[in-house]
Amino acid sequence: MIEVLNRVVDEIETHLGDAIDIDGVAAASGTTGYHLRRMFSSLAGMPLAEYVRRRRMTVAASDVIGDEDLLTIAVRYGYGSTEAFGRAFRAVHGVAHGDVRRDGGPLRSQPQLRFRLTVEGSVPMDARIIEQPAFRLIGHAARVPLIHEGVNPHIQAHIASLPMDEHARLKALGDTSPSGLLQVTTDVDETYAEGSELTYLHGVAVAAETSVPDDLDAIEVAAGTWVVFRIEGDYPAALQAAWAATAGEWFPSNPWRLRPGPSIVAILERADDFSTAVCELWMPIERS
Repeated sequence: MIEVLNRVVDEIETHLGDAIDIDGVAAASGTTGYHLRRMFSSLAGMPLAEYVRRRRMTVAASDVIGDEDLLTIAVRYGYGSTEAFGRAFRAVHGVAHGDVRRDGGPLRSQPQLRFRLTVEGSVPMDARIIEQPAFRLIGHAARVPLIHEGVNPHIQAHIASLPMDEHARLKALGDTSPSGLLQVTTDVDETYAEGSELTYLHGVAVAAETSVPDDLDAIEVAAGTWVVFRIEGDYPAALQAAWAATAGEWFPSNPWRLRPGPSIVAILERADDFSTAVCELWMPIERS
């Protein structure tokens, strides 16, 4: 996977002004665009689309400082107008291209990324691979914005809006694995752009044939293969560290890749103040 990510970085540099066929690059490398985008975002700390924009505007800045027509520069980097180019330029550099042309800066550069495999793995990851029949996720769903770092206040507000006795009711409805109250994220934008919307569901898993109460939302989950990581420790720090380790350690070391589907966190045990917890992270996978 590290080799594939570096190939994508090289492709971006070669075609900064063109549309980049990420799915084609992924397919030629024996993986999928979905998996590649997820791994890039996890390891680089930014969505692939955001990296492309930052690199384009970093290289474009040297042209802007010159005397060339701004529309010509905009078209060179894939923009159809100076207005669209200007919005992208300001988003990266924090100033208008006209100010940079006049004053020479300030500029914010995005260095070219290079992924390298480092020897980690000093702590074994407790994982199991399972075949799971089709099931349903039922509960209370909401569309919330994606936030890359820290606690998502929109998810917190959604959970806090539920009556206290609703959590016990949901838990009693669960009749299949993954067990317990679940934190489900799905319908995540493939670009993983911050602020893009995803579906968050607070609920439980039930068998595919189980009927759904009228007041609950449902997500149908097809049969397939899952990797399940068991995590114990400080919450949510241990969970966040394990999530990062799946991209940096587990997937590069195993013959599996992510497939489209929900990511599920099952809380099995927790301290009264939720400072520590035992949980499982379920991720849908397929052979790479």
